[in-house]
Amino acid sequence: MRNAFAKEIENLAQKDERVVLLMGDIGNRLFNDFQAKFPSRFFNAGIAEANMITVAAGMASEGLRPYCYTIAPFVTARCYEQIKVDLGYHHQPVVLVGTGAGLSYAALGGTHHSLEDIALMQSIPDMNILCPGDVPELVGLLPLTLKSSSATYLRLGKKCEPQVHKDPPQLIIGKAFVIEEGTDICLLNTGNMLAISKEVAARLKSKGNSVELASVHSIRPMDVNYLTDAFKQFKMVVTIEEHQRFGGLGTMAAEIKADQDLSNCKLLRFSAPNKFYHTTSNQSEAREQLELSSELIFNKITDNL
Repeated sequence: MRNAFAKEIENLAQKDERVVLLMGDIGNRLFNDFQAKFPSRFFNAGIAEANMITVAAGMASEGLRPYCYTIAPFVTARCYEQIKVDLGYHHQPVVLVGTGAGLSYAALGGTHHSLEDIALMQSIPDMNILCPGDVPELVGLLPLTLKSSSATYLRLGKKCEPQVHKDPPQLIIGKAFVIEEGTDICLLNTGNMLAISKEVAARLKSKGNSVELASVHSIRPMDVNYLTDAFKQFKMVVTIEEHQRFGGLGTMAAEIKADQDLSNCKLLRFSAPNKFYHTTSNQSEAREQLELSSELIFNKITDNL
């Protein structure tokens, strides 16, 4: 996703001269082309991410549209106070771009894990939270971020994520996107678990289940109407996310279900447990150990049917 973002932010800057890109000292050549084409609109803020947020807030207050890019925990948890006060309180339309969300950087240890970022951003009023599931979803969502009048957190994977969509889908912020229609089980995916969710759907279908797969790319605003209808129509709703159990998609689904007393439908939530993951491994191994592989998700769903 990060390579796709570099390409698409360049296209966006070509079309809108308000677009500026701030980077938290990412040590690669990802934005060399952007810097060459728009030298006055590219800023390497260094390893000073909190200051980067405040600088971006000042730019936004003067009519620019800043995009702040760095690794997910460094653009959220490290900068929480600045996001809350400088962006949230002052309603500044800055886009925070967190790459390597979830367990994308599992091999680099706990400092680079980002399993609580959605929960943190959820707590800030008027913060939009967008979690594309693959590159086409990112391509579809990025231009829409320019239309927001408040801050946005764009949560990305890292690289080499499997592509589920053939072409960029026509996404609407605040609306879930149905990829496959069904009548028995509804799988709700957010973010970079989309390929895993599609595998789970295929496994369930092979056992005779009618499965609907939806990408909840917009965590906030949330498509409450779609989730409400899902709880009314399906015998089971399943949320799948590479985020800790609290504060993410599963929590929001549970709240919607409880608030509207939709007790006839079973809800299963797949996420990382609320504990630190101390093992050094790659992303696939981490998912296996945290029971987020397609096989383990499939087994638990079938056990609960």
